[in-house]
Amino acid sequence: MTIIYYGHSCFGVTINGKNLLFDPYISPNPLAKSIDINAIPADYILVSHGHGDHVADVVSIAKRTGAKLICTPEVGHWFEKQGVSNICAMNTGGKIKLDFGNVKCVKAEHSSSMPDGSYGGNPLGFVIESSEGNFYYAGDTALTYDMKLIGDYRHINFAFLPIGDNYTMGIDNAIIATEFINCKDIIGMHYDTFEIIKINHEEAINKFSQAGKKLTLMQIGETINKEQVSSNNKHLAAKN
Repeated sequence: MTIIYYGHSCFGVTINGKNLLFDPYISPNPLAKSIDINAIPADYILVSHGHGDHVADVVSIAKRTGAKLICTPEVGHWFEKQGVSNICAMNTGGKIKLDFGNVKCVKAEHSSSMPDGSYGGNPLGFVIESSEGNFYYAGDTALTYDMKLIGDYRHINFAFLPIGDNYTMGIDNAIIATEFINCKDIIGMHYDTFEIIKINHEEAINKFSQAGKKLTLMQIGETINKEQVSSNNKHLAAKN
């Protein structure tokens, strides 16, 4: 499994030969000016909610690649009006089996509206399960006790968690979240893009380390590899 960081909360993850793209906000982000959005591959685009800093490049990438858009019905309906046709509408609690693995939609505690102010449905997080490993993409969220359901009923190898505070949980709450989801390997997101969510990198990494966790803060354009791990979820394999 390979992971590339495109800035803010946008990651590309390659699993079993398929390219997953999460919350593409790239072209308006001055920190991501080195990224060519016309070169980004996507078989699936997963959108956690409708805010502009998560959907800015959905239309252009979806039309170019023909990627399937996974999102709530409200977000999907809005993108249909923008000419995106390959849409898989899901909602909180739903699960779907796809050619690379499973997508489980989980709760995110946040708000959601589209760039024109129209209703964006409930925000989502995603749990991805595959033969190459399992991970949790939290989306924009506060710390919520519902995260314990993920730790209790799914096996997570690593997680993408927001850490920038103000709009989402910050570093201290993200550390608590690691306990809830029972995962020690965290990739940070939703930080530094705007002045109000800038963080002290060294302090953040040290806080996670002192709590016995690993925080990775990727550079924009950086690619990392996750070794293939067993996706056998012990007694959880049959759970929905």
